[in-house]
Amino acid sequence: MKIAFDHQIFGWQEYGGISRYAFELASALHAGRTDEVAIFCPLYVSRYLEHAPAGLLRGGRRVPSFPRSGRIYRALNGWLARPALRRFRPDIIHETYYSGRSNRLQGARYVLTVYDMIHERFPENFSRADPTRREKATAVARADHVICISEQTRRDLIDILGIPAEMTSVVHLGFALTSGNGPRLAEERPPLEHPYVLFVGSRGGYKNFSQLLLAYAASPAVHEHVRLMCFGGGAFRPEELAAIAKTGLDPSRVLQMAGGDDVLANCYRHARAFIYPSRYEGFGIPPLEAMSLDCPVACSNVSSIPEVVGDAAEMFDPDCVDSMAKAVERVVNDDDRRQSLIALGRERLKKFSWAACAKETLNVYRGLLS
Repeated sequence: MKIAFDHQIFGWQEYGGISRYAFELASALHAGRTDEVAIFCPLYVSRYLEHAPAGLLRGGRRVPSFPRSGRIYRALNGWLARPALRRFRPDIIHETYYSGRSNRLQGARYVLTVYDMIHERFPENFSRADPTRREKATAVARADHVICISEQTRRDLIDILGIPAEMTSVVHLGFALTSGNGPRLAEERPPLEHPYVLFVGSRGGYKNFSQLLLAYAASPAVHEHVRLMCFGGGAFRPEELAAIAKTGLDPSRVLQMAGGDDVLANCYRHARAFIYPSRYEGFGIPPLEAMSLDCPVACSNVSSIPEVVGDAAEMFDPDCVDSMAKAVERVVNDDDRRQSLIALGRERLKKFSWAACAKETLNVYRGLLS
């Protein structure tokens, strides 16, 4: 079987969950060596492709920027990749994101991964000019099979777009912060000299950081003893600084920092707890990342998150400040509970790996060709 991954996500996402998924999946399939696997992205920004194993990336060079919104750039990448794709003659083309353009190759079956239905469930969080909903619907309609990364995403996809259930499969993700081909995550000194709890990623809308800020401020048992560190998501915006000031917290207790996967891993490793207050996730890799570095997790009890964490996290209602504050207190201040969650997290991780993700995905491909 010849399996091709297209250029889309690698052409505009330097780091991120979707590009990590596509790269780890392709790498794991490539490592199996029973099928021919290749990524076709002539111009890429993805840092993950810098560590691609020999033979996985066909051609291609890294460019410093390649804006997702630039349709000319996306079309150029597709046009440049097409001759090599034709010569490869793939049996399966796995689309790594949602394109409104159809560039079907004769004889190839198309697989699409749908990561979540956030744009459909929370349209108020996105610009009306955002094409994701329209392009996702178009890509789903032309796919021969759709992989969903959680049962929650699969149910939402069927309910919202009306796709037949038999055209879908659920394949859970793995969790490694970097590929085995990437840099080693060295033990480092704590990023802060003070204890802290950790929030990771973008902070707006359904990510629910504003509610976490209120819960943190409402609990002296937490904010008097630990800082709140936000990793990634950009520097605090003026409205976020105003919200912090409004709580009456000392601004020095709420921090923001950024960096690569090695820096993030060090933040997980030394955090008192990882807090995941999101109102909706298609899957949610960060709790697994935290568990893999022995960081106890407190998280929302909604959407796909319980499906991922099982009993290995302290749960809370993401719409209730008191529920969130009490859950964080239990993890931060109860050492027995922390150690229990760490042990449960180690067991939970055994259910998720990129090797298992690759094996189940390969079964989807084979089913299409049988």
